Amino acid sequence: MTVLLSLLAAASYGLGDFNGGLFSRRAGAWAVALVAQLGGTALVLVVVALTGGSPTAGDLGWAVLAGVANGFGTAFLYRGLASGRMGVVAPVSGVGAVVVPVLAGLVAGERPDGLVWLGVLLALPAIWLVSREPVTGPTVGVGSGLVDGVLAGLGFGTLFAALAQIPEEAGWFPLALNQLVAGAAIIAIAVVLRAEWVPSNRYALGGLLSGALGALATGLFQVATQHGLLAVAAVITSLYPAVTVLLAATVLREHVHRTQAVGLVLCAGAIVLVAAG
Repeated sequence: MTVLLSLLAAASYGLGDFNGGLFSRRAGAWAVALVAQLGGTALVLVVVALTGGSPTAGDLGWAVLAGVANGFGTAFLYRGLASGRMGVVAPVSGVGAVVVPVLAGLVAGERPDGLVWLGVLLALPAIWLVSREPVTGPTVGVGSGLVDGVLAGLGFGTLFAALAQIPEEAGWFPLALNQLVAGAAIIAIAVVLRAEWVPSNRYALGGLLSGALGALATGLFQVATQHGLLAVAAVITSLYPAVTVLLAATVLREHVHRTQAVGLVLCAGAIVLVAAG
């Protein structure tokens, strides 16, 4: 059950990120990210009204932390997808999102075997290789999406670790609170960076689809952690860049260079090893 739910979450995240990246190029990354979070909040509130739940103050605290991390990760992911290359930003954020939950699981008492550690070590050169661009001058340039991908990965990793602390009996209100706080965090980060976050054209509404897919994916991940190890659910869910990269290569015809292709393979290998452990 954990593996199946996590794979479905990965597919939803990957499709949502691809859609968000496309609309971000026309409406602005921050505006689309905000619309996505608000749309996801509305969707989850409908589910809350139908299902109920009994969250504690502690559950809501974890939801707020998850929301801040969610907004942080989403903001920088969408900025990277809009200005960088999808084939770089998405894999880097995916690998980064693995590390925090694995460490959180260890602190909580989970004891994965050596394959997990091998996967984490494999992720380090994977991030370096996948972020490289061809040499065009005397120095090697770092991919434009590297920083945004790393920041997004840290945000999503914290999101995963925080959501895993919310029990099943809490219901879906913590997830709705997470989405709402994420929207506020996106606005705050945009203001600090002096970026335009107010939706100004119809393309920003494309974020509604990304928000629905993101909320679905987050909900699936939360249920997955309630049925199995956090480390396993987090790693399998982090397969989402494979969907984004596949769509970028086939739909947008983005070229993946040889070193980046090796990095992508290592990213996949790192995720598989951690999952197997």
